[in-house]
Amino acid sequence: MAEDSVEPQPQAEVENSPEAPLPSTPPTPTRTSYPSLSLQIWPPSQRTRDAVRSRLVENLSSPSVLTKRYGAFPIDEASSVARRIEEEAFGAASASASADAGSVDEGIEVIQIYSKEISKRMLETVKARAPAPTEGSPIAGDVSPPSAAAAAEEEVSAAESEPPVS
Repeated sequence: MAEDSVEPQPQAEVENSPEAPLPSTPPTPTRTSYPSLSLQIWPPSQRTRDAVRSRLVENLSSPSVLTKRYGAFPIDEASSVARRIEEEAFGAASASASADAGSVDEGIEVIQIYSKEISKRMLETVKARAPAPTEGSPIAGDVSPPSAAAAAEEEVSAAESEPPVS
């Protein structure tokens, strides 16, 4: 009757069998840690800075309102001018950035300074390069209002030439 007896199974097979008892402590789930998401606005990447320079070259050398008024730069000159403008604007914006411009709001403020510096320097550059207008021939479209000092002088001279009201 040895045929009716059940032979003991090896221990490993018992643990893997569906009839095996569950372990007393559940396995702790492994926790996947994700790196914290960090959004950094300032300083811009080198790719972004290169894109800014490329756009400056385009603005300085291709037909636009700016180049129609002040004249276009040859591409090689526009490239060197764009590099200088961008580097100076980057330096000015970096100097205004706090030591820890880690917050998005601070980064946005510095980007605004960077953008304004680029615009200011670009206008200064094209105006300095533009030919000086000759007497009686203003640059096309240049209709600038008189200065406050000139307006004040006109008022004073008009008041002096009018007879007193009695």
